[in-house]
Amino acid sequence: MESLRGCLLIAGGQLLDPNFRRSVVLMAEHGDEGALGLILNRPSGVPVEEVASPLAGFVEPGTSIFLGGPVQRDAVLVLADYADSAAPDRPILGSVAFAEPDPNPLLLAEIRRARVFSGYAGWGPGQLEAELEESAWIIEPARTEDVFTLEPDRLWASVLRRKGGDYRLLSLMPYDVATN
Repeated sequence: MESLRGCLLIAGGQLLDPNFRRSVVLMAEHGDEGALGLILNRPSGVPVEEVASPLAGFVEPGTSIFLGGPVQRDAVLVLADYADSAAPDRPILGSVAFAEPDPNPLLLAEIRRARVFSGYAGWGPGQLEAELEESAWIIEPARTEDVFTLEPDRLWASVLRRKGGDYRLLSLMPYDVATN
């Protein structure tokens, strides 16, 4: 399978695992050894400065840390959008890459915006491919604005609408179909 690095995984309607229900995951790594991604639409409501004060300089004051996934919730990762796409060593999507938690000041000046995540989503070898075969995930090319959306609570439906076709209908599905 071709690498999904830089793509979005959108939780399908039948994916009911509370860790991933209605999630939108940016794939940061994907290969024979497994996969790693960050959930883009789970703001914690807790400001970065309260839980990871050394990283507060990456974001505007009061910005929430995002729950990147259920794996190693004590691990903190920073996604940054660099002004110069040549600045990051290994871009994930265009000018978006992981930032060092303690970057040199020159590189920090190159960061236009950033998002801080607690934890990540991870899959062992072949695990993600099996979930894709079960149609648990929908694949869509990522856009930089998806990563830094100002409306993370609407990202799942928004990306499905953008994908079009039957996915537009899925975007209208209520969270709890029993209350429909």
